[in-house]
Amino acid sequence: MAFLQANIYSNVLEMEVSLNVILPQKTEKKIGTTTKGNLTDVPVMYLLHGMGGNHSVWERRTSIERYVTNLGLAVIMPSTDLGWYTDTRYGMNYWTFISEELPIICHELFPQLTTKREKTFAVGLSMGGYGALKLGLAKPEKFGAVASLSGSVNLAERVDDLLAIRGKNFWEGIFGPLEHIQGSNNDPMYLLEQLVAEGKKAPAIFLCCGEEDFLLQGNKTMAKALSAQKIDYTFETGPGSHSWDFWDMWIQRVLEWLPLEK
Repeated sequence: MAFLQANIYSNVLEMEVSLNVILPQKTEKKIGTTTKGNLTDVPVMYLLHGMGGNHSVWERRTSIERYVTNLGLAVIMPSTDLGWYTDTRYGMNYWTFISEELPIICHELFPQLTTKREKTFAVGLSMGGYGALKLGLAKPEKFGAVASLSGSVNLAERVDDLLAIRGKNFWEGIFGPLEHIQGSNNDPMYLLEQLVAEGKKAPAIFLCCGEEDFLLQGNKTMAKALSAQKIDYTFETGPGSHSWDFWDMWIQRVLEWLPLEK
């Protein structure tokens, strides 16, 4: 595997953005690793951070590089600040960056990455879990599977969960009036309804959340909604809270679940 640290310029955000990338690499006589598959049309996973994190946090708090070593999978880890994968009210278009511009930049820089929907994935934790699910529901033509670890996936109906983290002014800077989230393009429940109404094919969806996590109820509600709409989904819970102990364990489960060639 190769581990790359890059600074890219985003025309959308009008700023430099940091990016960590794990790429499959042919290696010989490297202890504990093997090379799997071809180094063209490489499956790619966009791995999104949560609040307080950045492009480096998955690499520092988990063993993600070791976990993907034998999978032939590229991992893209961008920094998106506290933007909640949203075109914010204060003029920073993080949603447009993550959903439109970033994949174009990555394919320019790393042409070996696949362009196939069925081999393109989005995964994230907490804020990033929201972002990954949002990508899957709003851009189902681009993603074959998405996974949310402890994501805030029902934020429109559980505004109190948000207010327990930050004050109202912070959230309204991102989403606008909180009462307007429901039924908007920032509401995963609404995006799910729109996807079904438009007859689009949903990606496979994986949700997990710790049994002691304050976001558990919102995840249960989303799982119920996915079931009602007959979406291909998996929902699992286990011991743990909103913590890296939980995410380091469950990212391994997500990697097992992804539809990669075995």
